[in-house]
Amino acid sequence: MERLRRFIGSGRAFLFSYFIAVITLGSILLALPAAWPGPGGIRIIDAIFTATSAVCVTGLITINTADFTRFGQTVIMLIIQAGGLGIIAFSTIYLVIPVSRMSLRSSTIIQEYYVDQVDFDPKRIVRSIVRLTVAVQAAGVLLLGMAFSRAGIEAPLFTALFHTISAFCNAGFSIFPDSLERFVFNHAVTIPIMVLIIVGGIGFVVQQDLISGRVRGRRRSLHTKAVLAATAVLIVLGTALFFAFERGDGVFAGMSGGRAAMAALFQSVTPRTAGFNTVDQGALSPASLLLTMVFMFTGGAPGSVAGGIKVTTVLIVLAAAVVTGDDNGDIRLGQRRIPASLVGKAHGLLIKALLIVLVSSLLLTITERELLSEGTALVVLLFEAFSAFGTVGLSMGITDSLSDAGKVVIIFTMFAGRVGLISLAMPRTRRRGERLIGYPTGEILIG
Repeated sequence: MERLRRFIGSGRAFLFSYFIAVITLGSILLALPAAWPGPGGIRIIDAIFTATSAVCVTGLITINTADFTRFGQTVIMLIIQAGGLGIIAFSTIYLVIPVSRMSLRSSTIIQEYYVDQVDFDPKRIVRSIVRLTVAVQAAGVLLLGMAFSRAGIEAPLFTALFHTISAFCNAGFSIFPDSLERFVFNHAVTIPIMVLIIVGGIGFVVQQDLISGRVRGRRRSLHTKAVLAATAVLIVLGTALFFAFERGDGVFAGMSGGRAAMAALFQSVTPRTAGFNTVDQGALSPASLLLTMVFMFTGGAPGSVAGGIKVTTVLIVLAAAVVTGDDNGDIRLGQRRIPASLVGKAHGLLIKALLIVLVSSLLLTITERELLSEGTALVVLLFEAFSAFGTVGLSMGITDSLSDAGKVVIIFTMFAGRVGLISLAMPRTRRRGERLIGYPTGEILIG
């Protein structure tokens, strides 16, 4: 038991081991002949790519999910669930250990994802997470099941279950060859999908805070207010901009005002980590493509199944850019003080994320020289890199055309976007006996 606690104490080791184990098992199962209707199975690189995309809840695919057998689709669905709740499972192992035996580092890691709730009743938090997940997904299956049944879809219950898990976990996998393009005007499908995406993307901290506030009359935390405000602003602003960019001669041309508005709303919700699409991403205008990449990079909320650098990180960075800090470097957000350490952490996370996307894009320009020589635009590769890092899954249609080396680049980018940033965000602890050394202040001119 002590060895287990010592291993669990190494948060990064456990986190990486969990995802690697799921990817390995998923790759083996997807490579089986039972997962593929044709003779033999799929190539191992495609099995690894699909398993990584599923566990990282990305949605990028080299093989259309509709082409897998029911067994293969079930495997993908289970991998998505395991990956989407992976961070929750990771945190749960810490939470079930008595708080009195927790190391300072373990407690700090939990507080990174559950704010200060860990100081109260950790087991209650775990039970709430399980109950909320089951309740939300059950409602999603019911609504989508009825919608798919009315639309004449084969096996509506399984289809509803698959898309509910995929939407709630912000994965973007679909067992329809064209994702959700056939349902662009079917609001009985698109609205539940959007709600599932948003609920999964705001995080369990916010969900629990909202429920506690409604049931017990508690005031909402600053974290909840920040996440909800940022999410609402991004959705409304994105809807307005996508509508303006595509209404004239864009992908919304020919649609009525109401239908174009709903399509714009879906396009605003999905790129911040979900990856479903109701319109062809390759047909978007340059302005819409740029906005989509910004949204993919931003992502959802901390402690959620969403990817990206998170809306709160962007909020703090923007606040630090426009608000003058005090002598300690702290800034004011509303009626609260944001410490300089948190501001520095947000900036550090932003720089690390930009470096990951930059390196991934650079490597893709090297591995995909043939695609570039055939006329593929650089923005298509950039879009792919942003989508992989943000664990979104939107693509301009080149994922299945990538070379094996390019697929490896995307695999590592998805893994870095899902696991890497969380690992980098974990607090660094000093080794026993390591001494703190004070250094003189240095001044460097900037700007």
